[in-house]
Amino acid sequence: MTRTAPSDTQTVSHLDYAAIIQFYAGHAQLLDAGRAEEWAEQFTEDGTFAQNVKPGVKQGRADIAAGMRKGIDALATRGLTRRHWFGMVAAEPVEPDIVRTRYYAVVFETPRGGEPRLYLSTTAEDVLEREGDGWLVRSRYITHDGTDA
Repeated sequence: MTRTAPSDTQTVSHLDYAAIIQFYAGHAQLLDAGRAEEWAEQFTEDGTFAQNVKPGVKQGRADIAAGMRKGIDALATRGLTRRHWFGMVAAEPVEPDIVRTRYYAVVFETPRGGEPRLYLSTTAEDVLEREGDGWLVRSRYITHDGTDA
């Protein structure tokens, strides 16, 4: 039996969905490799990054990179490795070349010489903008599970 999406739900093309999943894989791996500046380059020039557990919004690549660099350096000082895992990615077109995504992200943390553990579980909501053959993050909002949204 062939199933189709409900008629009131718009979906992105299979090719766009595959490209979005590939984008997220590379995006997370840059972050996990400690490459904050390259990771931030995958936001639009005026992109935003916000979390429900932190005040303020990081705006623009330089601000986003600086905030992430601070966190990555603190992890290195503590001897911790983090790995981000994105899943259950839903993507819907907003307008040509703009897509809204919603996905779950879990973060695992491993101390040097230690055992991995689940550090964080979140829901992320992004607005992506097509750039050439790829995607950039226009906005990202992270909600940490177990907190007031």
